[in-house]
Amino acid sequence: MRKNSKIFVAGHRGLVGSAIKRKLEKLGYTNIVIRTRKQLDLFDKNKTLKFFEKEKPEYVFLAAAKVGGIMANKNYPAQFIYENLVVETNVIDSAYLTKVKKLLFLGSSCIYPKLAPQPIKEKYLMTGFLESTNCNYALAKIAGIFMCQAYNKQYGTNFISVMPTNLYGPNDNFDLNNSHVLPALIRKFYEAKVNDTKEVVIWGSGKAKREFLHVDDLADACIFLMQKYNDSEIINIGTGRDLSIKELAEKIKKVVGYSGKIVWDKTKPDGTPRKLLNVNKLHKLGWKHSIPLDKGIALTYEWYKTKC
Repeated sequence: MRKNSKIFVAGHRGLVGSAIKRKLEKLGYTNIVIRTRKQLDLFDKNKTLKFFEKEKPEYVFLAAAKVGGIMANKNYPAQFIYENLVVETNVIDSAYLTKVKKLLFLGSSCIYPKLAPQPIKEKYLMTGFLESTNCNYALAKIAGIFMCQAYNKQYGTNFISVMPTNLYGPNDNFDLNNSHVLPALIRKFYEAKVNDTKEVVIWGSGKAKREFLHVDDLADACIFLMQKYNDSEIINIGTGRDLSIKELAEKIKKVVGYSGKIVWDKTKPDGTPRKLLNVNKLHKLGWKHSIPLDKGIALTYEWYKTKC
């Protein structure tokens, strides 16, 4: 991937796509192709294919997706499976038909079984039942992985699939009804501080453990893998470290400067008990994350305050 290679970043306004675009620009890539949803409807196969035929991108980062937390997955299961299946199918097939040199498909750590051994190795895919709260999203992502592998096998394409852990950072979704846990907690504690609310209610018991990766680190890893990795087998992207949601809440509470009480609503689900990725494969290739969680939370909080 040369500095003047034509690179299409699908989903450039989202958390992941915007980070990849920022990183590419920072590294001096000069031929980045982007389209808003109004300019290019990835749900429409004909329009997607015509775009690929006209622009002829050499490299594709497929970051366009419908994402969300437990509540969003619970409320919109049909949209999560349908929208993700349609977009990934249209983009992957169009990339093949127009002879794209390489495509990177963004999956998710939720593709792994709910009770997978920890830390989760890539080989654990399809070895057990999925977490019920996000199985429709996970199934769509699994379909994307298998599609990339099938096209590589039958057509000789170079489509790779990466599995990031839980992400956060600039351009995240802070909507309390649809967001993931970290941005939701930032907003909850910030609003409680501003409104002098005495307590903040958080879903679950706080015992579930999660791993968090700043999206700028993910972007760096994706560009690294686009340059270095050419295998059909999936590869994890993460930090190799996790913490409980309770510990996360305390960190965010401290960063925000909220002095009230945390109340745990144990009638709400925790989701998967633990989800930590084994990143040995990525480390052996020579990549490791560089943004510590405390610093990442502080950076994200500062960004949020400028937008709220």
